[in-house]
Amino acid sequence: MLMSQGRPARLFYMANGFRVLAQGDHVVCAKTGHPVSLESLRYWSVAKQEAYSTAEIAARAAVEG
Repeated sequence: MLMSQGRPARLFYMANGFRVLAQGDHVVCAKTGHPVSLESLRYWSVAKQEAYSTAEIAARAAVEG
């Protein structure tokens, strides 16, 4: 088993989910820089290929364009 604890994952974001391109246990929020565990990741932009830590941050990013 690959040890990926503490390492950021690289993901490809799709409309209904994401594909893991490089193993890791978290991604980094594009706006805050905070780590988001893959288990709790719920918000991202398919167009920008970015992850967000909360719904509020994701909505703000969508409005900002």
